[in-house]
Amino acid sequence: MSRVQLALDVDDLDASIAFYTRLFGTEPAKVRPGYANFAVADPPLKLVLLENPGSGGSLNHLGVEVADTATVDAEQRRLAGADLESLDERGTTCCYAEQDKFWVEGAPDGERWEIYTVLADSPTPNGSGEDAVCCGGTTSELIELGRH
Repeated sequence: MSRVQLALDVDDLDASIAFYTRLFGTEPAKVRPGYANFAVADPPLKLVLLENPGSGGSLNHLGVEVADTATVDAEQRRLAGADLESLDERGTTCCYAEQDKFWVEGAPDGERWEIYTVLADSPTPNGSGEDAVCCGGTTSELIELGRH
């Protein structure tokens, strides 16, 4: 199973959950403080909502969720063969999930793409329980970097 991931910053998580529940006809698969995700069957989509007041409606990052670590590895080798560099994040905790993933480097307009698999659920956003996190840093770090 593979599906495209779209991660959006939203101003109001509850309002966004209500909207996307109606839009896709499905309840969220996971809801945590400042975070929700939908596993939409048709079209195959992993929609991630990250509460970030003042940045609502903006793209946070893009990704492709794959079935397992072997597929993550195969995709990383394929992209290396296409001269695309990557940044590894294996055994990481992000967005309330333990993951094996990598980030594709060098998109011409700076958009962020991750190729990942979920290994297990996590009770905390980043493994330590401190600060909200997603996709390469804590919320405050990403704001400072202009990536959130």
